[in-house]
Amino acid sequence: MKNLAIIPARSGSKGLKDKNIRLLNGKPLLAYTIEAAKESGLFEEIFVSTDSKKYAEIAREWGASVPFLRSDELSTDTASSWDVVKDAIKRYQDLGKELDTVALLQPTSPLRTAEDIIAGYNKMKERDANAVVAVCEVDHSPLWSNTLPEDSSLNNFINRDLIEIPRQSLPTYFRINGALYIVKTQYLMMTENIYTDKSFAIVMSKEHSIDIDDEMDFIIAEALMKNLEK
Repeated sequence: MKNLAIIPARSGSKGLKDKNIRLLNGKPLLAYTIEAAKESGLFEEIFVSTDSKKYAEIAREWGASVPFLRSDELSTDTASSWDVVKDAIKRYQDLGKELDTVALLQPTSPLRTAEDIIAGYNKMKERDANAVVAVCEVDHSPLWSNTLPEDSSLNNFINRDLIEIPRQSLPTYFRINGALYIVKTQYLMMTENIYTDKSFAIVMSKEHSIDIDDEMDFIIAEALMKNLEK
């Protein structure tokens, strides 16, 4: 099976400037995802999709391929990751490379490991899945969440049936963590929604699921990395 890893690393970032190449524990952020993909041994090619020559150079230094830069159209805030993935598949096909699966690996998930990626591919094989998406357990049950009115009243904030239920007895909820998406290329090119027929979850630990979006996330990720190295 021919598998392509795609690591989207646009140079523009409203929250943190140059987030994708910012040093985290001594390495550019995107380097961790490149290394995990390489260590998995699953990919024909590890492609970093970027609009920046500087980012492309850093990606190549860490062992990724950047045979072409992302177009201006796909480098805006409104372009989705799946638009980027589908465009990359088409451009690889134009180069004569046919691919069975594509794995979208966000560089903002630096604690995702090679073992997590391998587990995802194992799930795809076991279930003959069209798509496998990583999830993790939520920190707080959404059953204890609600919107607030303008006067901040807590009247009916929590469902009355839940008030007397111990937290440990509530059902377990999961969220998509953004760290790993594996999709059969043929299926992806024919659908606008991968969460349908034969789509399955792979559960990752909370520690591996951290998604870096702001300064606090960087601090937490660096602390976790140092703790895991002990």
